Amino acid sequence: MPNPRADFVPLPDRPALHLPRGARVAVILVMNVEQNEFDQHVGRPLSPQPPGRERLPDIPNFSWFEYGLRSGFWRVLNATRKLNVPMTMALNGSVCDAYPQVARAAFDAGWDAVGHGYHQRPMPAVDDETAEISRALDTIEAFSGTRPLGWLGPGLGETADTPERLVDEGVEFVLDWVNDDQPYELKVANGRLFSVPYSLELNDIGVYIRLGHPGPSMLERVHDHLTTLLNDEPETARVMSIGLHPFIVGQPHRFPYFVKMLELIMNTPGAIPMTATEVYRWYREQAG
Repeated sequence: MPNPRADFVPLPDRPALHLPRGARVAVILVMNVEQNEFDQHVGRPLSPQPPGRERLPDIPNFSWFEYGLRSGFWRVLNATRKLNVPMTMALNGSVCDAYPQVARAAFDAGWDAVGHGYHQRPMPAVDDETAEISRALDTIEAFSGTRPLGWLGPGLGETADTPERLVDEGVEFVLDWVNDDQPYELKVANGRLFSVPYSLELNDIGVYIRLGHPGPSMLERVHDHLTTLLNDEPETARVMSIGLHPFIVGQPHRFPYFVKMLELIMNTPGAIPMTATEVYRWYREQAG
């Protein structure tokens, strides 16, 4: 069956979009700020256990993941502050409860937040999807004073009913769909819901963990991706999202390339860093 959530409109057939300050590319940096539970398996293990002999607790992988919250996040936070980079965090609601210092520091630094589940568990794997969405958004709102307008599903996972349930909880845009360089409207049974671009290709999990590429490779991808979009035809705005995790780019051996990536984005003519919520609001104004 074809895509049931979106009409197929090729990019050249769409009206031209125009970014602020005459920019050609909006760049969204999405830092996934997540909690892995001590009594659960890590979804993306760096140190696999022997097949059929998995054990809990999984100390090597749990502690590797938690390094991002104990050390890596703070390294990333300082760099983004120094360079004045607008950041979006895909936030597990449970981080507000289990690691409140991390969530508070991010909000105090002005980071945009989109919901990312309560725990780091894909929607198809939870027992009550509606309750999970509501708990995540309610927790973030109670902690920060603002209810997120956006959502990135853990693992980008959705059930057949996720979009409608998100709309019911006040969500207006999602980053789960990685099939475009521009936002667009999704088909939902009730209300309105929009897709804002995200990426599996410009994502530190894919580049560093799944493919095992060296530190400079993410910087090279970002450079080449940005150069292509800046020169793409037709002449209309593009959106470039970069998926990041503090336990990956916050590692000391990768961090220098993360900083160079930020510098590249901030210093490239025609590129404008924006948060996911800013991009969504800009698109709604452009598209009506």
